[in-house]
Amino acid sequence: MADVAYFTKEGLEKLKEELHYLKTEGRRKISAAIAEARDKGDLSENAEYDAAKEAQGHHETKVAQLSNILASARLIDESKLDTSKVLALSIVKIKNVKNGATMTYQLVSENEADMKTGKISVKSPIAKGLLGKSVGEVIAIDVPAGKMEFEVLEISR
Repeated sequence: MADVAYFTKEGLEKLKEELHYLKTEGRRKISAAIAEARDKGDLSENAEYDAAKEAQGHHETKVAQLSNILASARLIDESKLDTSKVLALSIVKIKNVKNGATMTYQLVSENEADMKTGKISVKSPIAKGLLGKSVGEVIAIDVPAGKMEFEVLEISR
């Protein structure tokens, strides 16, 4: 059984859309590529056919992975979450104690993590260190670059 993954409404919808695309349009494209390669003759020496079949295998693996994630996905009702401490889906503003730099992150599931938009996985070292902390707390977190100290400035949803 897969671990339960918690999603925002947008993240869950994106996952459903991707799976729907892979099951419909994606499968049609793979099928067409296999048919085209098959029409080129002897399958035992047809590299295009082998490549298309391999692509089909990768595609079906992706479909299975997304189906498993979706089966264990749970939508979090953000209105019922406590904002006095850092939890999954919290938007946290933190300050690096050493250099004074501030950063804002939203803690999301691994599947929704995207550093470009400020979304980090709840399983990342920084997120693990922040979980359960309150505004004003200073925590030392082990990151790949060593130990860093952060102060929690603000928690929101």
